[in-house]
Amino acid sequence: MCCSISRKRFPRSPARQATHRFRARSRRRDEGIHYNSHAVGGRADKIDVKDFTGKVAAITGSASGIGRALAFALAQRKCHVALCDVDETGLAQTAETARALGVRVTQARVDVADRAAVYAWAAQVAKDHGRVNLIFNNAGVSVTSTIEGMEYADFEWIMGINFWGVVYGTKAFLPYLKASGEGHIINISSVFGLFAQPTQSAYNASKFAVRGFTEALRQELEVQQAPVSATCVHPGGIKTNIVRTGRYSSNTNGFLNDDEQQAKAEFERMFITSADEAARVILKAVENDKRRVLIGRDARAMDVVQRILPAAYQRLVVSVVKRRKQKAAAARAMSG
Repeated sequence: MCCSISRKRFPRSPARQATHRFRARSRRRDEGIHYNSHAVGGRADKIDVKDFTGKVAAITGSASGIGRALAFALAQRKCHVALCDVDETGLAQTAETARALGVRVTQARVDVADRAAVYAWAAQVAKDHGRVNLIFNNAGVSVTSTIEGMEYADFEWIMGINFWGVVYGTKAFLPYLKASGEGHIINISSVFGLFAQPTQSAYNASKFAVRGFTEALRQELEVQQAPVSATCVHPGGIKTNIVRTGRYSSNTNGFLNDDEQQAKAEFERMFITSADEAARVILKAVENDKRRVLIGRDARAMDVVQRILPAAYQRLVVSVVKRRKQKAAAARAMSG
């Protein structure tokens, strides 16, 4: 004998509700649909897609990584580019390749932590190209250190580039973007602007700051009904040289890793998305006027965890770090 059992529908838990909403947003994203910021009652709608042809884009940190990939992707779309970096050799290589794609390319050595230099560059870009439509505040560096052991000079260095560089780039270019009649500001934060991690306090601080700054900026532009928009980008692990060229303090030895080489190798193993793919996702987000864009399945996963466990995720991170330390200690004991 058998019987059928009816399934009672229980209310979803907050965690399941958050997961359901995330999946629904993902489906809308894949279909090219999002909530129009000006829609009444949160009505789902499409907006006009932006066209890069004939526009002028300024890109900081364009000697390598995401900045270089953006320069190439924009040039392929017939967008003129103004490039800057402190690495003049890499910058020249990027400019040469972009120029071969048939667009106007200008280049300049600019330290984005230098306010006067950024403002001078913005004025020169507008003069050389006649207008500016987009600014990609992409330049960034990393510092690995405990808070207790961190030198103030390292903290000031990373904030000068990662945060103040974004502020200077935004404020220097904003008048020109408004004058163009169709402008967009793209500020590169990080998944670490959503999710904190030990030994990354300075990087976390700079990227959380970029997120807050850009979200407030977007709201102000909408209140003003300005012809300019803003997008905050949160990449996960992107295959760039940011860790190799970053600053590492020996005070983290034994905290997460045994030495600098191991620490950097561990980080780079988490780099799963190419710079070219990151550039593609960013430009698609600009075309569709997204407020926020996550790059890579790791960024999307960490975003979900942070939404479901906004405070408790920290205990999860601590637990993982402790297990890693115990495993490393056991391995050292066996090898000794």
